[in-house]
Amino acid sequence: MQNRSFFGSIPPVTLNIIIINFIVWLAALTLPKIAGIDLNYLLGLHYIEADDFNVIQLVTYMFLHDTSSFGHIFFNMFSVFMFGRTLEMVWGGKRFLFYYLTTGIGAGLVQEVAWYFDLHSAINATVAQLGWEQTSMLLNQFITVGASGAAFGILLAFGMLFPNAPLFIIFIPIPIKAKYFVIFYGLLELLFGISGTMSGVAHFAHLGGMLFGFFLIRYWKKKGIGGGGFYL
Repeated sequence: MQNRSFFGSIPPVTLNIIIINFIVWLAALTLPKIAGIDLNYLLGLHYIEADDFNVIQLVTYMFLHDTSSFGHIFFNMFSVFMFGRTLEMVWGGKRFLFYYLTTGIGAGLVQEVAWYFDLHSAINATVAQLGWEQTSMLLNQFITVGASGAAFGILLAFGMLFPNAPLFIIFIPIPIKAKYFVIFYGLLELLFGISGTMSGVAHFAHLGGMLFGFFLIRYWKKKGIGGGGFYL
C-alpha cells in the first residue's frame, strides 16, 4: 500500500486555492512595509460608486484576507480544506473551481447590493453637503476582503450533497447533520445581517455565497450534471 503525504491527499484545486490564499495573505502583510503597496486596498472589493472600484475586484477580493488577524484566513481555508476536498472529488477540479469562483463573485455582488441600500441615501446627503470628490474619498474606505462568501458556498454545497453527514462542532458533544448545520448557520447570518450584529463582518456576502451556490447546484441537478451525491 503506497503512503501518501498530507498535501498529496488534498485534491489539486483545493490545495492550490489554500496555497494561493496564504501566499497572497503573506504578500499583503509584508508589501506595505517593504514597498508601500497596500494589496487589500488595491484589490479588495470597493463600493461600486467609489472612484477606486474596479470590476476585477469581484474576483481578487476573495483571495485577500484581514492582515491584522490570522483567524480570518485560517478559518476560511480550514472550511475549504474540510469540505472543498470532498466536493472536488465528487465534481472534479474544473467544476469545483467554477463553483468556488461563482459563489465568491456572487457574494461580492450581494455585498454591493447591501452597501447600496445601506449607503445610498447617506451618499446623496453627503454629496449635497461636501461635493462628490470628498464623498468619493469616504466611499473608498468601504472595502471587503476574504473568501468567506465562497467558503459559505462550499458549506452549503456539502450540506446539499451530503445532508445526513454528521458534523462534529466544538463545544457540542453530539454530531449534527450537515443539513441542519447549514440551515442554522444561514439563519444566524441572516439575523446578524438584519440586526447589524458584528457590523464589521459582511454577513449578506456570506448569504450571497450560499444563495448563488444553491441556485447553481439546483441548475446542475436539473440538467443532470454535477456528479453524484444526495441532493436536498
